[in-house]
Amino acid sequence: MSSAAELPTSEEPPAPHELPAAARVSAAAGVSAAAGLPTAGLSAATGVPAVGERPGTVGIPDATVARLPVYLRALYALAERGVSTVASDELATAAGVNSAKLRRDLSYLGSYGIRGVGYDVDYLVYQVSRALGLTQNWPVVIVGAGNLGRALANYGGFLTRGFRISAVLDTDQAMVGRELGSVIVRHVSELEAVVSSNGVAIGVIAVPAGAAQAVCDRLVAAGVTSILNFAPVVLNVAEGVDVRKVDLSIELQILAFHAQRRSAERFGQAAGHAAAEA
Repeated sequence: MSSAAELPTSEEPPAPHELPAAARVSAAAGVSAAAGLPTAGLSAATGVPAVGERPGTVGIPDATVARLPVYLRALYALAERGVSTVASDELATAAGVNSAKLRRDLSYLGSYGIRGVGYDVDYLVYQVSRALGLTQNWPVVIVGAGNLGRALANYGGFLTRGFRISAVLDTDQAMVGRELGSVIVRHVSELEAVVSSNGVAIGVIAVPAGAAQAVCDRLVAAGVTSILNFAPVVLNVAEGVDVRKVDLSIELQILAFHAQRRSAERFGQAAGHAAAEA
């Protein structure tokens, strides 16, 4: 069960999903104001952003934004199990954070648990998705149709999480024209046309390190300002372009460090026991 700490004060109003339909518009507007979200784009009928409107994230710290996808993943898992409400400590455990941090993070969205009940899972999924901009499908282009690019293109989970693979591009003529996922591989020479015609917002770089910067430069010049980079190289971009780097070798090296440390600790403990017994 949730604790009283889930509510900032005893006078905290009920969540919008618990209000009568006529009251939801003003409640949703209050949620938007509390989270620093614009209210002008709220539908008069439902109190949710109108189609095409993108809620802002003004006032939400970067550290909180980084944790929101983790909360969303935990919430999806709960929803798939048929869980309708969840206490803050249970959700925090599922997300791997402490409950105080989780409550503070969710308060930026205007979401507070109900005393003795907790959070409504479906409504919280909506709130987090809205804050992350996932209430629409973002067009994504993947540059590179190698093993990694093909795996990404064939992953069906992107669409259910708010992302639509619009195109896969490659320089290999043997790959051009082949079907990957729901798209046909096109030549990288079409990059600019693909970005323009599909309104691509996010570019994924899955090419060798030597080609990554040139691909990045072309994506940015074409108007892409959000890039996910799988190439093992640091990309140089202009201010206003967001780059997220995924380097599996670095992650494995970090895991190797921790595995080595645990092995050394076990060896030291075993040596200590042997010395004591001697």
